[in-house]
Amino acid sequence: MDKSNRPPVSVVICAYTEKRWQQTCAALESALRQEPAPAEVLLVVDHNAELADRARREFASVSVLENAGNQGLSGARNTGLKAATQPVTAFLDDDAEARPGWLEELVAPYSSPDVVATGGTVHPRWPATRPSWLPPEFDWVVGCSYRGLPETTGPVRNPIGANMSMQTDLALEVGGFDESVGRVGANTRGCEETELSIRLTASRAGSVILYVPAAVVDHHVAPERLAFGYFVRRCWHEGRSKADVVRLAGAAAGLQRERRQTAVVIPTALGREVRRLATGHVSAAARISALTAGLTAAAAGYFGGRAAQHIR
Repeated sequence: MDKSNRPPVSVVICAYTEKRWQQTCAALESALRQEPAPAEVLLVVDHNAELADRARREFASVSVLENAGNQGLSGARNTGLKAATQPVTAFLDDDAEARPGWLEELVAPYSSPDVVATGGTVHPRWPATRPSWLPPEFDWVVGCSYRGLPETTGPVRNPIGANMSMQTDLALEVGGFDESVGRVGANTRGCEETELSIRLTASRAGSVILYVPAAVVDHHVAPERLAFGYFVRRCWHEGRSKADVVRLAGAAAGLQRERRQTAVVIPTALGREVRRLATGHVSAAARISALTAGLTAAAAGYFGGRAAQHIR
């Protein structure tokens, strides 16, 4: 696609705590350094007046907004969508940094009118080293790309929230992010981008969401996310969140990716780790435990969530 024909972009970054101030600054600077540059960068602060005031003082080139909706990531993203003035809105997490060329690659697929949203690669930036017990199939637990995603540009049900874009007007037409779904503060709920993505593709026949591996960001992984207890809780909450998505969008779309992960990707991973264990790789035992525990926790969260819905 000719660069002159690429749609102009609003970049939205949502933040909620001053504890991430240095990371938020790095995220904003990485967005501002993109070539071609975004038409605007919006920082949406989620119900934290002190953080908003500080950002206004220190970032004159950024529009700082305060979440006008319910507290949480969905409300903050909706505030950014409504304020965006460009045909495409890109979202970058406040603890992620975009690599050079990120925005150019992320918007390139909009040369096709069928593309309603895109997402890119999210690489983990570990505080030290990668945990030896964490299988790559579960890197989504720390908000990153995981084994099972396409290795080349291709269709997906939904992008990863830390690195995604969408047609602004269409996202607003279908209702934006559902504020009953997703993360509030530091909790481990999610799937607000999944539920919106399903509505985006359902709104137009033949529409598609593309995963673009060349659009890369680095995501800081907080030390507390390396604990096995966090891993299990995050998987359980993912199951609960998927129950919410199924309630809103139905099981066919709501569990499309999960069926493949469960039936193909995770069994393949278990086979790989069993073979490694048999050849003397002791750390494979921990990854087998993680694969089993993660799948069990996610299933328990999902079925518990569905049961609670039926009771209500």
